[in-house]
Amino acid sequence: MVNKARFLRQMVVLALSVFSLLWLRPAISATGTQIDQEVDSALKTLYASSATAKALGDKATGVLVLPNIVKGGFVLGAQGGDGALMKGGKNAGYYNSFALSVGWQAGLQSYAYAIFFVGDAAMKDFEASNGFEIGVGPNIVFLDAGAAKDMDTLTGRTGVYGMIFDQKGLMLGISLQGAKITKINR
Repeated sequence: MVNKARFLRQMVVLALSVFSLLWLRPAISATGTQIDQEVDSALKTLYASSATAKALGDKATGVLVLPNIVKGGFVLGAQGGDGALMKGGKNAGYYNSFALSVGWQAGLQSYAYAIFFVGDAAMKDFEASNGFEIGVGPNIVFLDAGAAKDMDTLTGRTGVYGMIFDQKGLMLGISLQGAKITKINR
């Protein structure tokens, strides 16, 4: 009984620590210049490592790049990070992604992701929305390394495509989550 109570206390402390760090994030948020540099670097890395990403980027009306998402949790989890929407190679606004999750999970990781808006309709829907929720609303096709290798440059004609890259750390488990992407001022 004592071991179960100790385990439960440790789990609660870890979960609260993760949430505290993510809630403190606005106090130590990156400046617009820092975000711009991270987005440029992340896009260069992605395009150099994936011909599919480069082809999608060339066709996309806009690319939302979130270069440093930090995710952590133990049963309860959270993730968040800032990025920018790139249109025609120029910054068209800053965005924040935030998510909470619950389920069997443990760990800490960081990663980057890019969402490619291929076609004017997809871009207009995103820009007109009051926040964008992954897991709700328009379908996003997330391409992993295997799917990206099979996708040729003619496949991604219209729609919304996502690619996760530059993963570091370890996060194990199965959880239920949704991410909300919101426009921010920097």
